[in-house]
Amino acid sequence: MTPPEPAETRTTSPTSSTAGRSPQTATLAEIAREAGVSAPTVSKVLNGRADVAPATRARVEGLLRAHGYRRRRAEASRSPLIDLVFHELESAWAMEVIRGVENVARDAGLSVVLSESAGRLTPGRTWADQVAARRPYGVILVLSGLDESQRALLSSRSIPFVVMDPAGDPGADVPSIGATNWQGGLAATRHLVELGHRRIGAITGPSRMMCSRARIDGYRAALETAGLPVDPGLIMAGDFHHETGYRQGLALLRRPDRPTAVFAGNDLQALGLYEAARELGLRIPEDLSVVGFDDLPVAPWVGPPLTTVRQPLTEMAEAAAKLVLDLGRDGGSPAATRVELATSLVVRSSTAEAEG
Repeated sequence: MTPPEPAETRTTSPTSSTAGRSPQTATLAEIAREAGVSAPTVSKVLNGRADVAPATRARVEGLLRAHGYRRRRAEASRSPLIDLVFHELESAWAMEVIRGVENVARDAGLSVVLSESAGRLTPGRTWADQVAARRPYGVILVLSGLDESQRALLSSRSIPFVVMDPAGDPGADVPSIGATNWQGGLAATRHLVELGHRRIGAITGPSRMMCSRARIDGYRAALETAGLPVDPGLIMAGDFHHETGYRQGLALLRRPDRPTAVFAGNDLQALGLYEAARELGLRIPEDLSVVGFDDLPVAPWVGPPLTTVRQPLTEMAEAAAKLVLDLGRDGGSPAATRVELATSLVVRSSTAEAEG
């Protein structure tokens, strides 16, 4: 009877012997002794069990990697799942991403598992253990990232991962899908400049996120290219939420030298700005021009329809899902580790020529 294949394989040296054992040929019992744990604990780590303390798991994983153990890429051992992780799961923006991943997962006969990291840019300590135990086909992280121990755990389990719209620089070796955020911020602001606006405000996204920094850099570049000053007093810090668009919009529009146009860092903040303008008796676009970012499904239906920068969220999510499946099939070597999809300005009725 042929014994079942082990969950892990290891690299061996053809010249090694029992008397002069190479580090690459250590047995699991020897790894257990070196780690100061029992052999069953090493077995739990190998099999992705969640009931191992994080510090112990990290110590054992490090020794397994050092001794050349690699999990076999067996299709049969995978669950028919894609893990989709959001840093926040509460808006129409997230629904567009879910739709894109679902489109690809459905065609591949897979299901999607949703999780949220409660606003953190890195999932919690137990998240990677749970994913390792599920053994999905892949993981997509949205506006999030992984710490080194989480990356090492997924890699040791041959679970590919892709970051969509990374919050920071994910690293050259981490596959990611993004959009041309700088170009989008430039196009939004240039549109307002071309309409004759000279005092153009902005409500940013979170400064810790790469996409929001790129958008406001594009705003600054458009003003500087047009020979207009960048007034720090017209740039308000935001967080991509409707309430902040409303609150910071009130602050901007109550200024004695208020802007005649505002570039909001995303559509939700633009809608909050709409509310602030109505409260102060300002008409859009007669008294205030507004440009958003994302082109959410609600953008054409608000009054007036919102001029915005279209970020191809569904297409980005589809690209991320296809990439993570390709990584699982092709051994983890993508042709391109970082892909940016183009943004485009969609002009509707919330912008008009400046008076005077």
